[in-house]
Amino acid sequence: MRQMRREFLATLSGAALAATINSGSSFGQDKKYRACIIGDWKEGQYGHAMHRAFSRLPQVEVVGLADPHEKARAKFGKESGAARTYADYREMLSAEKPDLVSIGPRFSIRHKEYLLAAAEIGAHGYMEKPVAVDLAEADEMVQAVESKNLKWAVAHQKRMTPLIAHTRKMVFEEGLIGEILELRARGKEDRRAGGEDLLVLGTHIMDLLLYFLGRPQWVMADITVDGRPARKEDVHDASEPLGLVLGDRIQAVYGYDKGLKAFFSTMKTEDGDGGRWGLDIYGTKGIVTIRIANEPIVFWLKDSSWAPGGRDAKWEPLPDAPPALPTDNEELIDAMNSFATSDLLSAIEENREPGVSLQKGRDALDMILGVYDSYFKGTVNKFPPPKEPTHSRDCKKSVYDSQMKPSGRVDNL
Repeated sequence: MRQMRREFLATLSGAALAATINSGSSFGQDKKYRACIIGDWKEGQYGHAMHRAFSRLPQVEVVGLADPHEKARAKFGKESGAARTYADYREMLSAEKPDLVSIGPRFSIRHKEYLLAAAEIGAHGYMEKPVAVDLAEADEMVQAVESKNLKWAVAHQKRMTPLIAHTRKMVFEEGLIGEILELRARGKEDRRAGGEDLLVLGTHIMDLLLYFLGRPQWVMADITVDGRPARKEDVHDASEPLGLVLGDRIQAVYGYDKGLKAFFSTMKTEDGDGGRWGLDIYGTKGIVTIRIANEPIVFWLKDSSWAPGGRDAKWEPLPDAPPALPTDNEELIDAMNSFATSDLLSAIEENREPGVSLQKGRDALDMILGVYDSYFKGTVNKFPPPKEPTHSRDCKKSVYDSQMKPSGRVDNL
């Protein structure tokens, strides 16, 4: 079964590259990359199978896995196919000197530490999201990899699927639904609805917006707690070590060129997760809906009114949509990781940014934290140009910087 999966994913990875980046190139078949896995069972484990992120690529040999917890080290070391296991990740990096590193823990509190250690030995890599707890950390991480021309990708796997690439082509290049009027997104709205939803699940939405529209020019937001305006004292740690969050209802609008706007909302309700997590794209000739489940699900409605009522209009798959991904959950996760890691190897060979680069992961975090910056200032928050360090903004220490002097609405809280 494992050999069948390896062969299936090897074929699928090649198809994914052609569909997602259309580069027409392939990475060096003669080079064998050495990969190491950094994990910690008590710090978010290994995300979505991050320990197997390189295991399905024939060009990569997994030489080591580190986890301070003995049972987890044995279990995930075996699953990853690692030749050796270590209790200390620094010892592993020193001994193995890998070309590639996978940073597995979902909790972001040590992401900077792990990445800087990997960058110090000149390793490229793949890491869980969110990339960091604040923008200052994210900028330091980007600077570390750029200073050595290293390539790092972020586990926004869903965006690297062929169907999402096909969606961008059909909607934003070929005009499937006419002129784009607006985009509307919602978080997953499970038990984490509100600030934690924005951080943990909203990062996938922000990554989609970056892919479809590029960096926004500004954001304006409103945040409430129990129906009242959020206050500074409402800022709190997320339920997992991911940074600071705020609000049980968040509404944000992002501004782009030519007046185009994208909206994001998340709200805690008694009904919980209703399967709304995703992004809807409204055009003059119809709607495209993207639901983010285990894999992206995309349909379109050819109707300029968006509300056909009793008419015959119906939701359909996109024209010429690529084949469906595997239904087995393990195979699906491995396939989506393989899209991103295959592209990472290609990016190394071609000396370009990966499709889901660390830089774009930083930009997604900037879009998230910009929501809080806008709310506490009570004004539109303008994003800096792409190459200007994001930590130059007032919101440099995550949700609320005690040195920040808010203005406008927050003065009356």
